[in-house]
Amino acid sequence: MNNVFVYCELEGLQVAEVSQELLTKGRKLANTLGVQLEAVAIGTGIAGKIEGQILPYGVDVLHIFDAEGLSPYTSKPHTAALVNLFKQEQPQICLMGADVVGRDLGPRVSSALHSGLTADCTALEIGPHEDKKTGKSYENLLYQIRPAFGGNIVATIINPENRPQMATVRSGVMKAEVLDANYPGKVVLEDVAKFIPATEYVTKVIERHVEAAKNNLKGAPIVVAGGYGVGSKDGFGLLYQLAKVLHAEVGASRAAVDAGFCDHDMQIGQTGVTVRPKVYIACGISGAIQHVAGMKDSGIIISINSDESAPINQIADYVINGTVEEVLPKMIKYYKQNSK
Repeated sequence: MNNVFVYCELEGLQVAEVSQELLTKGRKLANTLGVQLEAVAIGTGIAGKIEGQILPYGVDVLHIFDAEGLSPYTSKPHTAALVNLFKQEQPQICLMGADVVGRDLGPRVSSALHSGLTADCTALEIGPHEDKKTGKSYENLLYQIRPAFGGNIVATIINPENRPQMATVRSGVMKAEVLDANYPGKVVLEDVAKFIPATEYVTKVIERHVEAAKNNLKGAPIVVAGGYGVGSKDGFGLLYQLAKVLHAEVGASRAAVDAGFCDHDMQIGQTGVTVRPKVYIACGISGAIQHVAGMKDSGIIISINSDESAPINQIADYVINGTVEEVLPKMIKYYKQNSK
């Protein structure tokens, strides 16, 4: 009762990376609260095949719903499973990935339970709160932290009264860490019919296509990212040239994407992907909170900017003052000469 729950998203028999990241964070939150960490996995033919991808992250109880019609994901049966399980178990916190599945499932579950939901969190913490209007004091609330108002502020959102406190987090924001390869978690194979009425299986997937990612920003050791300061779509050609020499991936800020310089799937930040490369080269990027949230954990940050007072220079390890057109050709020439 009142434990921390994580919904584990599956693609076939593979647990999503974001779910493992949230299990790691969930374990830390559960330790702070002095409660157990529980996980939920829903699919077809998964019992006995996914436990090793979930329990080692410190999961005390894993609830498995295994039946025909539960894979691939469809909204109604997964919603029914979580809503009815949560009514029974009464968790105080529920975490999900902020991806296609989580953005569909999270609001449905929170609406049914009247619990509220904070989307796209960049940090989660436990702390107290005092309501100055009512004089009430609360302990051990979930601080759901995320950029707001277009990334101009960082908001801390709380839910003092309703449970569970629900939050979604983008892939890459948290770091997945195995706690114990032999962690002695308990596996509960749930009676699916008890939680999911037959009427919920109204949608059947006839044919399904999954498009592969066009880039590998999340896994790249070096990322060359461009902002509005690059100036144009053609200007990104220099970034691609540098990336080719460095065997890097090319990313972008939201401003560059909004200006039409590149595609949305290259966007790094709160409304894009989160990256942790060994080297991050920021070209013409001002450094808004929204963007910094997606790259601040990079190993070495190099800022190329004509504005000496650009906010990103404050977190950069190295700052090169100059325009992208001036600096990048020199870097490309240098690396070509020294890579032979």
